Amino acid sequence: MEFLAFLALVSFGAYLAKTREQQRRIALLGTALGKYQIEQLMENLTEGYLRWLGEDDAERRAQVWNLLQTTEQSLASQFNSFAAEFARTSAPQAQVSKLPITIPFAQPLLPGRRLFDARRAFEIHARGIEASAQNKLGLSPKAKAYMMTAELYLMQHTCHWFCRSKTVASARLQARHQTSYRQVLDAVSPDTLRDYRALTGV
Repeated sequence: MEFLAFLALVSFGAYLAKTREQQRRIALLGTALGKYQIEQLMENLTEGYLRWLGEDDAERRAQVWNLLQTTEQSLASQFNSFAAEFARTSAPQAQVSKLPITIPFAQPLLPGRRLFDARRAFEIHARGIEASAQNKLGLSPKAKAYMMTAELYLMQHTCHWFCRSKTVASARLQARHQTSYRQVLDAVSPDTLRDYRALTGV
Protein backbone atom coordinates (compact mmCIF):
# COMPACT_ATOMS: atom_id res chain seq x y z
CA MET A 1 0.00 0.00 0.00
CA GLU A 2 2.84 2.36 0.87
CA PHE A 3 4.49 1.55 -2.45
CA LEU A 4 1.32 2.48 -4.35
CA ALA A 5 1.12 5.73 -2.43
CA PHE A 6 4.75 6.42 -3.30
CA LEU A 7 4.08 5.75 -6.99
CA ALA A 8 1.07 8.06 -6.91
CA LEU A 9 3.18 10.80 -5.32
CA VAL A 10 5.95 10.40 -7.90
CA SER A 11 3.43 10.44 -10.75
CA PHE A 12 1.79 13.57 -9.41
CA GLY A 13 5.15 15.26 -9.03
CA ALA A 14 6.10 14.35 -12.60
CA TYR A 15 2.79 15.69 -13.85
CA LEU A 16 3.33 19.00 -12.06
CA ALA A 17 6.85 19.28 -13.45
CA LYS A 18 5.66 18.57 -16.97
CA THR A 19 2.83 21.09 -16.64
CA ARG A 20 5.14 23.82 -15.35
CA GLU A 21 7.63 23.23 -18.17
CA GLN A 22 4.88 23.34 -20.79
CA GLN A 23 3.41 26.51 -19.31
CA ARG A 24 6.83 28.15 -19.36
CA ARG A 25 7.32 27.26 -23.03
CA ILE A 26 3.80 28.37 -23.97
CA ALA A 27 4.41 31.71 -22.25
CA LEU A 28 7.78 32.13 -23.97
CA LEU A 29 6.43 31.42 -27.44
CA GLY A 30 3.21 33.33 -26.81
CA THR A 31 5.11 36.45 -25.78
CA ALA A 32 7.17 36.36 -28.97
CA LEU A 33 4.20 35.63 -31.23
CA GLY A 34 1.89 38.09 -29.48
CA LYS A 35 3.53 41.04 -31.22
CA TYR A 36 2.49 39.75 -34.62
CA GLN A 37 -0.63 38.69 -36.52
CA ILE A 38 0.88 35.46 -37.78
CA GLU A 39 -1.92 33.17 -36.61
CA GLN A 40 -4.65 35.40 -38.08
CA LEU A 41 -2.79 35.82 -41.37
CA MET A 42 -2.28 32.07 -41.59
CA GLU A 43 -5.98 31.46 -41.05
CA ASN A 44 -6.91 34.12 -43.62
CA LEU A 45 -4.52 32.61 -46.13
CA THR A 46 -5.56 28.97 -45.82
CA GLU A 47 -9.25 29.88 -45.90
CA GLY A 48 -8.58 32.22 -48.81
CA TYR A 49 -7.00 29.45 -50.83
CA LEU A 50 -10.17 27.39 -50.45
CA ARG A 51 -12.30 30.36 -51.48
CA TRP A 52 -10.05 30.95 -54.50
CA LEU A 53 -10.28 27.31 -55.56
CA GLY A 54 -14.06 27.43 -55.36
CA GLU A 55 -14.43 30.66 -57.33
CA ASP A 56 -15.86 30.08 -60.83
CA ASP A 57 -15.72 33.64 -62.17
CA ALA A 58 -12.29 34.25 -63.75
CA GLU A 59 -12.19 37.96 -62.90
CA ARG A 60 -13.22 37.41 -59.31
CA ARG A 61 -10.75 34.53 -59.05
CA ALA A 62 -7.92 36.83 -60.17
CA GLN A 63 -8.94 39.44 -57.61
CA VAL A 64 -8.94 36.89 -54.80
CA TRP A 65 -5.53 35.59 -55.90
CA ASN A 66 -4.04 39.09 -55.85
CA LEU A 67 -5.30 39.60 -52.31
CA LEU A 68 -3.85 36.25 -51.29
CA GLN A 69 -0.44 37.21 -52.63
CA THR A 70 -0.53 40.36 -50.50
CA THR A 71 -1.40 38.23 -47.47
CA GLU A 72 1.45 35.83 -48.27
CA GLN A 73 3.96 38.66 -48.37
CA SER A 74 2.69 40.11 -45.10
CA LEU A 75 2.83 36.71 -43.40
CA ALA A 76 6.34 36.02 -44.70
CA SER A 77 7.55 39.42 -43.48
CA GLN A 78 6.03 39.00 -40.02
CA PHE A 79 7.35 35.48 -39.60
CA ASN A 80 10.82 36.61 -40.60
CA SER A 81 10.63 39.25 -37.88
CA PHE A 82 9.40 36.71 -35.35
CA ALA A 83 12.19 34.25 -36.22
CA ALA A 84 14.80 36.99 -35.87
CA GLU A 85 13.42 37.95 -32.47
CA PHE A 86 13.14 34.36 -31.25
CA ALA A 87 16.76 33.82 -32.30
CA ARG A 88 17.71 35.95 -29.29
CA THR A 89 16.24 33.33 -26.93
CA SER A 90 18.88 31.67 -24.76
CA ALA A 91 20.08 28.27 -25.93
CA PRO A 92 18.76 26.23 -22.96
CA GLN A 93 15.26 27.67 -23.40
CA ALA A 94 15.26 26.91 -27.13
CA GLN A 95 16.20 23.23 -26.90
CA VAL A 96 13.48 20.76 -27.84
CA SER A 97 13.45 17.03 -27.11
CA LYS A 98 13.28 14.74 -30.13
CA LEU A 99 11.61 12.09 -27.97
CA PRO A 100 7.98 11.48 -28.98
CA ILE A 101 6.62 12.30 -25.52
CA THR A 102 7.51 14.71 -22.73
CA ILE A 103 9.55 13.19 -19.91
CA PRO A 104 9.90 15.55 -16.91
CA PHE A 105 13.46 16.34 -15.81
CA ALA A 106 14.90 14.43 -18.77
CA GLN A 107 15.54 17.25 -21.21
CA PRO A 108 18.51 18.88 -19.41
CA LEU A 109 20.14 15.45 -19.23
CA LEU A 110 19.58 14.43 -22.85
CA PRO A 111 22.60 14.31 -25.17
CA GLY A 112 22.76 16.83 -27.99
CA ARG A 113 21.70 14.30 -30.61
CA ARG A 114 18.39 13.91 -28.78
CA LEU A 115 17.64 17.65 -28.93
CA PHE A 116 17.11 20.25 -31.62
CA ASP A 117 17.22 24.04 -31.48
CA ALA A 118 13.84 25.72 -32.03
CA ARG A 119 15.63 28.90 -33.08
CA ARG A 120 17.09 27.05 -36.07
CA ALA A 121 13.73 25.42 -36.80
CA PHE A 122 11.94 28.78 -37.00
CA GLU A 123 14.69 30.09 -39.30
CA ILE A 124 14.02 27.13 -41.61
CA HIS A 125 10.30 27.86 -41.57
CA ALA A 126 10.90 31.55 -42.24
CA ARG A 127 12.98 30.72 -45.33
CA GLY A 128 10.40 28.22 -46.55
CA ILE A 129 7.46 30.59 -46.13
CA GLU A 130 9.30 33.44 -47.83
CA ALA A 131 10.45 31.24 -50.72
CA SER A 132 6.91 29.99 -51.21
CA ALA A 133 5.48 33.53 -51.11
CA GLN A 134 7.99 34.56 -53.78
CA ASN A 135 7.27 31.36 -55.73
CA LYS A 136 10.96 30.71 -56.24
CA LEU A 137 10.17 27.27 -57.71
CA GLY A 138 7.93 28.79 -60.37
CA LEU A 139 4.92 26.67 -59.43
CA SER A 140 1.41 27.00 -60.78
CA PRO A 141 -0.94 28.97 -58.48
CA LYS A 142 -2.61 25.77 -57.26
CA ALA A 143 0.71 24.04 -56.57
CA LYS A 144 2.04 27.17 -54.87
CA ALA A 145 -1.01 27.35 -52.59
CA TYR A 146 -0.59 23.66 -51.71
CA MET A 147 3.09 24.07 -50.85
CA MET A 148 2.53 27.25 -48.84
CA THR A 149 -0.18 25.52 -46.84
CA ALA A 150 2.21 22.67 -46.08
CA GLU A 151 4.95 25.12 -45.02
CA LEU A 152 2.51 26.79 -42.63
CA TYR A 153 1.24 23.51 -41.20
CA LEU A 154 4.80 22.33 -40.56
CA MET A 155 5.62 25.60 -38.83
CA GLN A 156 2.53 25.21 -36.65
CA HIS A 157 3.59 21.63 -35.87
CA THR A 158 6.96 22.94 -34.65
CA CYS A 159 5.22 25.45 -32.38
CA HIS A 160 3.18 22.68 -30.78
CA TRP A 161 6.21 20.40 -30.57
CA PHE A 162 8.13 23.16 -28.78
CA CYS A 163 5.30 23.72 -26.29
CA ARG A 164 4.16 20.12 -25.78
CA SER A 165 5.71 17.17 -27.61
CA LYS A 166 6.06 15.70 -31.08
CA THR A 167 3.20 13.28 -30.47
CA VAL A 168 0.83 16.02 -29.32
CA ALA A 169 1.87 18.23 -32.26
CA SER A 170 1.12 15.48 -34.77
CA ALA A 171 -2.23 14.71 -33.14
CA ARG A 172 -3.24 18.38 -33.26
CA LEU A 173 -2.22 18.62 -36.90
CA GLN A 174 -4.44 15.67 -37.73
CA ALA A 175 -7.35 16.94 -35.64
CA ARG A 176 -7.28 20.56 -36.82
CA HIS A 177 -6.44 20.10 -40.48
CA GLN A 178 -7.21 16.43 -41.20
CA THR A 179 -3.64 16.14 -42.41
CA SER A 180 -0.93 13.81 -41.18
CA TYR A 181 2.59 14.85 -40.26
CA ARG A 182 3.92 12.64 -43.06
CA GLN A 183 1.67 14.31 -45.64
CA VAL A 184 2.92 17.72 -44.61
CA LEU A 185 6.55 16.65 -44.85
CA ASP A 186 5.91 15.28 -48.33
CA ALA A 187 4.36 18.59 -49.47
CA VAL A 188 6.87 21.21 -48.29
CA SER A 189 9.65 22.45 -50.54
CA PRO A 190 12.73 20.25 -51.06
CA ASP A 191 14.92 22.84 -49.31
CA THR A 192 12.65 22.97 -46.27
CA LEU A 193 12.48 19.19 -46.06
CA ARG A 194 16.26 18.81 -46.35
CA ASP A 195 17.06 21.40 -43.68
CA TYR A 196 14.24 20.30 -41.37
CA ARG A 197 15.30 16.65 -41.49
CA ALA A 198 18.93 17.57 -40.90
CA LEU A 199 17.89 19.52 -37.79
CA THR A 200 15.23 17.26 -36.27
CA GLY A 201 16.36 13.87 -37.54
CA VAL A 202 12.89 12.82 -38.72
